[in-house]
Amino acid sequence: MAADQPASKGPTVHSDALPRPTAEQAQWQDYEIGVFYHYDMNAFKPGWDHRKYDDFPKPEIFNPSKLDTNQWMEVPKALGAKYAVLTATHGSGFMLWQSDAYPYGLKQSPWKNGKGDIVKEFIDSCRKNGVSPGIYCHMRVNGWWQVDHPGFVKRGQGGDDALQAKYAAAKIQQVKELWGKYGPLAEIWIDGGLPDPKAGFDLRPYAKELQPKAMVYGGNNCPWTTIRWTGGESGKTNYPNWATGTFPCDDQPGSPDGKDWLPAEADVDLLGGGWNWSPDSDGKLRSLEQLMEIYYGSVGNNCNLLINAAPGPDGLIPEAQLKRFREFGAEIQRRFGKSLAETTGQGNTLELKLGKPTKIDHVILMEKITEGERVCEYVLEGKVGETWQKIGGGTCIGHKRIERITPVEVSAVRLNVLKSAATPLIRKLAAYNTQAS
Repeated sequence: MAADQPASKGPTVHSDALPRPTAEQAQWQDYEIGVFYHYDMNAFKPGWDHRKYDDFPKPEIFNPSKLDTNQWMEVPKALGAKYAVLTATHGSGFMLWQSDAYPYGLKQSPWKNGKGDIVKEFIDSCRKNGVSPGIYCHMRVNGWWQVDHPGFVKRGQGGDDALQAKYAAAKIQQVKELWGKYGPLAEIWIDGGLPDPKAGFDLRPYAKELQPKAMVYGGNNCPWTTIRWTGGESGKTNYPNWATGTFPCDDQPGSPDGKDWLPAEADVDLLGGGWNWSPDSDGKLRSLEQLMEIYYGSVGNNCNLLINAAPGPDGLIPEAQLKRFREFGAEIQRRFGKSLAETTGQGNTLELKLGKPTKIDHVILMEKITEGERVCEYVLEGKVGETWQKIGGGTCIGHKRIERITPVEVSAVRLNVLKSAATPLIRKLAAYNTQAS
């Protein structure tokens, strides 16, 4: 390992000037994988869309016979996921908790005689199982109110001030309940960003007061957002993907010169194009190979992965989904559960000795992000005989970078940082042979 010194190429800034994550952001990035749960009227009326206003489902059809949020926790258990987000109210506007904001929710459902609270059961199950809970509440779309983007009544057209004011009051009541009744949340998800300011409600005071430490996925019009969207719903982001950027930087790869710490989260469904359960869901599940590519393109690319599970009308996660999640989690562990060797250190050069010539096909790199993203360009080398050969390299490392390399037998791996913003602080340099296990 070289002495602690600035990189030899490129400008070096004082480390105090680097953007750094809050404690909550750093913890959230360590979570790496989260589980999204979509549960809405679509599960009880397959094929229905929340914009089919003339065919709107009655709340009586929402009546799961076996709902068990503890069973839902089999998904994060299988994946090693540390956080989960529930769609407390999605496109239909149906509310999965006890609320008088308007008459379309569990109070109007026969489930548990109108006294059930799925949000509470979900959050209780999360905490019981060591999973940090999060809540999704759509602000810009609500089928029951006939509200559409950018948060206006009259199917998005607006023009009715009295009705708009009633909708705004209902949404404020919802967030007070969701953010104020269930304890600390790991993440607040605001789909599509905040409503147009003319929609009549400002959520910032409630977020600051009720959930000051929650991560906020709020889009590029949400000034207190702490998570960046990657664009699309593929579960992947392009490389390089920096955790720093200058707000607003939604749907962007970030920038090593950014002033704000805004790590990325990529969301994806398991059902191959559908977020909610449907009768043919089991036949549409993404393959294990597809899921591993998603993992490389998210967790392996300095980005959290939020993957969806969809309960059926009985209130359980179908066995086919559970089986695929177990396969996915097992494959992640098979490949990366134990390294051949690993080390940590600081400076421009870090060497990992393997003891004897050993075949490797992956290298995992991690920076100590609590001190900022410092590496801007690097090369990976493997020692073949007495010669160092290039086996990989790139620009961004950040929280985690998984390098897939052509299988090669080496006695050591060396990280050479060519350009950095300050002294490189490497949390992990680890080698793997996934073909051997």
